[in-house]
Amino acid sequence: MIFKGKTILVIGGTGSLGKVFVKRVLSGKLGTPKKIIVMSRDEAKQHQMRMSYLHKLVATDEVIYNNFKNALEFRIGDVRNYADVCSAVKNVDIVVQAAALKQVPTCEYFPTQAVLTNCMGASNIVRAIEENSYPVDTVIGVSTDKACKPVNVMGMTKAIQERIIIAANILNPETRFICVRYGNVLASRGSVIPLFHEQIKNGGPVTVTVPEMTRFLLSLNQAVETLFAALRFAKRGETYVPKVPAATVINVAKALIGKRKIEIKITGIRPAEKMHEIMVSEEEATHCVRRGNYYAILPMLPELRKLSKHEPAALKKELSSEDTALDFSGTVALLKKHKIMIEDIDLSHGEELLR
Repeated sequence: MIFKGKTILVIGGTGSLGKVFVKRVLSGKLGTPKKIIVMSRDEAKQHQMRMSYLHKLVATDEVIYNNFKNALEFRIGDVRNYADVCSAVKNVDIVVQAAALKQVPTCEYFPTQAVLTNCMGASNIVRAIEENSYPVDTVIGVSTDKACKPVNVMGMTKAIQERIIIAANILNPETRFICVRYGNVLASRGSVIPLFHEQIKNGGPVTVTVPEMTRFLLSLNQAVETLFAALRFAKRGETYVPKVPAATVINVAKALIGKRKIEIKITGIRPAEKMHEIMVSEEEATHCVRRGNYYAILPMLPELRKLSKHEPAALKKELSSEDTALDFSGTVALLKKHKIMIEDIDLSHGEELLR
């Protein structure tokens, strides 16, 4: 019961992951928390989230003006602002750092902004705990496969975020700093599947960059389960990675199109994109171990490695989306399982499309 009686701060809590995380925690299945604090910059998203939880229970004015009396509390604040972070962090047990600039093109055009959110934001959390001796039990950073051998600004800044959070264990022995790293979340805001849905709804064409391009795919619930697993079992300095399948972009597009007479237009690889994502690098594979349905990347720093008993390496090479890509039938089954399909499609027709 990892959340029983705990105060949990979710920075960036109005995003796709944050909303599902909060909903799952409020279910009480892992213990009823004392309080969940959602901190973000967007008052409109906060208001929508607040109303979705509380408007059926009390009048609207009561929801707004009794915000700090509720078990679900909303704070306007910016992870880039040290004072905001201090104010939010000082009385919590668990900090989830889910605030991010995550759109690859946005980060390429505005790299300084990506550094401020993805790097300085993590640094502000560490600094707040370190300089004020706040008794935070655990900080967990949310990262991405793009942080592994990064080729774009988003991945580079997320890689730095991982290192900031992991290294924080050395000077803050009373707080456990850990990370999770995962791939593309199915149907999350800004991902390719909502784009495909919109293009299909409008009659096409569906735009595919490179047919053979592969991506790791998992649901929002699987992403949240990865956070739960890390919060329950990860040792200080470890990064948890879920074992999930991958798929080619063309198979995802064809699965969603189904029998519809919709053109697929190949647009070519975009700037700062990889053909295949890597979840665990070849260098990390030497200190990556199995933890149930997850891999745990042990910390590189020798002071932290001493905390982990000797465990055999789980991988002999890098973990690439190219090596775990499903065939067309497997892609369809995955999308159906997670209710991503616009409607059920005839698998045999889909196989004909591939020939």
